[in-house]
Amino acid sequence: MPNTSGNAYALTTLCPLKHKGENQESPILYTRKVLQELPNCTDLQDSPMSKVPNTYLARFFILDDTVFRGYPFHLDHLQSKYLVFSVEFHGDLETYLKEMYRAVSKEIHTIWKYGFGFEEVKHEHSFVSYIKKCQVETTFFFNGSTDESLEEQLKSLYVKQEFSKFVFEHQGASPEDLLAAYKEFDQRVQPHILAFPTWKPGVDKLEEIVKTSN
Repeated sequence: MPNTSGNAYALTTLCPLKHKGENQESPILYTRKVLQELPNCTDLQDSPMSKVPNTYLARFFILDDTVFRGYPFHLDHLQSKYLVFSVEFHGDLETYLKEMYRAVSKEIHTIWKYGFGFEEVKHEHSFVSYIKKCQVETTFFFNGSTDESLEEQLKSLYVKQEFSKFVFEHQGASPEDLLAAYKEFDQRVQPHILAFPTWKPGVDKLEEIVKTSN
């Protein structure tokens, strides 16, 4: 089924931007500036999308026009600039979009300020309707995550990293010491409890995980 792969959903939207902004403000320049000021790859844990439950991967960019790739020379141009929002997540579309609006409604209204028709978005239900109008079919998934919920994947990453440290630190230990150390490890890591301690959304460095776990 298009847009879905198991429990994962891939949403792609092309939201046309208005040609004129408030007080002669350029919608394109405004939107581009907003996107450029979003956290980059060095501080993803501060990204607004890290606050949205079950987000695997998300990206925003502006589509200025179609790109000429070869012959024939005829090329259709876009009538508008588009804000492209692409996200892959665990679960169904409406639930995800409602949770997204609840989590980051302020950021949503800032990013989509100059989207055609976005002035009608007043709550989570109208946001769902707006995004569905901008949606295009997704047939290719970029993210290579598993089919589990984000919570389960984050816990698995945390346990994997912590267990790698455990193995490295206890090489050559006696069976008695190794058993005692593993019991302490199991108590500290809590493998069967997903909520905490765990890998924090947006974090890509182990030292940041350790800080949040201590």
